[in-house]
Amino acid sequence: MTVAESGKSTARPAAFARRSFVYRRLESAGAWFTETGGAAVAARFGDTASEVETARRLGLADLSPLPRVGFKGAGAMDWLAERGVTIDGSRPNWSWRQSDGSLAIARSKTESLILSNLSGNRDLCDRLESESNEAREARAYVLPRYDGLFWFALTGSRAAECMAKVCGVDLRPSSFADGAVAQTSVAGMTATVVRCDIGVANAFYLLGDSASAEYFWDAILDAMREFRGGAVGLWSLQTLQAEVK
Repeated sequence: MTVAESGKSTARPAAFARRSFVYRRLESAGAWFTETGGAAVAARFGDTASEVETARRLGLADLSPLPRVGFKGAGAMDWLAERGVTIDGSRPNWSWRQSDGSLAIARSKTESLILSNLSGNRDLCDRLESESNEAREARAYVLPRYDGLFWFALTGSRAAECMAKVCGVDLRPSSFADGAVAQTSVAGMTATVVRCDIGVANAFYLLGDSASAEYFWDAILDAMREFRGGAVGLWSLQTLQAEVK
């Protein structure tokens, strides 16, 4: 029997210097945590097989503990491209999957956001952030986004319907392609919505001000109820990712 199967968390959020902005909500919901990317991440809430089915229908996962970093400035996009990041500053409000599964987002012609892959691999974010001196010389300035932005994932066949209750943008698959980005109002607050499908599942990354993370988490969960949605852990998303189209 593994530690997770015994019902004991393999990591406690309070033991880490960095933790999710909603970890108390997750603990109250019975989340089991595991260490990923140098922080405690909610791995699952119950039976994994049932949770994967929830994720296929409508699941909300907290990815806030995973690595991310931003860059801004007139030279940011060119500097990132020179370092092997696939991104195009002439196409703002779009995102590109990288070879390691991480995601590069052009929030504008001069501002980017890099999100780690679902394994929490820090290599790309750490490498780029470690070269901040060279970046400044190229007019690209690092934006530490770990503490300022929450990062949630809404997955499943009912995800677009759920988002229609809290967001005025048409996020249906026929109107909002995989890779598209919208900077808009969600549940009454400013947020960034990125369509980033996971395996065969429709999925949206939701990013916003960390000070409002608990409010946002509760608002999305409330909007999910009529669709029988619920909180899911990172392991469910990793299972979805393994399902190829």
